[in-house]
Amino acid sequence: MEPILQIEHLSITFTQYSRGARRRELPVIRDLSLSLSPGEVTAVVGASGSGKSLLAHAILGLLPYNSRREGSILYKGQALTPRRLEKLRGREISLVPQGVTYLDPLMQVGPQLTQGRRDIDTRRRAGEALSRYGLGPGTERLYPFQLSGGMARRVLMASAVMESPQLIIADEPTPGLDAQAAGRLLGHFR
Repeated sequence: MEPILQIEHLSITFTQYSRGARRRELPVIRDLSLSLSPGEVTAVVGASGSGKSLLAHAILGLLPYNSRREGSILYKGQALTPRRLEKLRGREISLVPQGVTYLDPLMQVGPQLTQGRRDIDTRRRAGEALSRYGLGPGTERLYPFQLSGGMARRVLMASAVMESPQLIIADEPTPGLDAQAAGRLLGHFR
């Protein structure tokens, strides 16, 4: 079976400047390779600041301007170019971000899930996604500040699965959840 995601010899380096024009290269990820098959769940474990979130951002093409990426990232056997990522991100490849601050504080949950679409099918899928994570229909009308940390985390999960992605990249998906909710959430990754 062909891997859904294949990373070969990935290295990420940051360029930093100090004391004027003094330039320094800071390697954060060095020669990382991994392969992920469809339906497989892989956890990347490491200390705080070890580059786990950077790996997620590298896969999605969201690295900061002062970074340099080497190596290859393939999705279904093809390179993840910026143009291809633009088509896949949020559809076939989805991110559950680490922080609940990714939710727009000025927008209700429902429109964030539907991305402004108002057709019946999209609204139905949003309701199903929220329900899947134990959130009732009234959640769609709430603003992020009205959600508990665990509810906000589940809204982010619901948002990530809205388009039935083939690959979900979850950056620390369980903080703010009790053990039972965390277990249920992790069970949905397959």
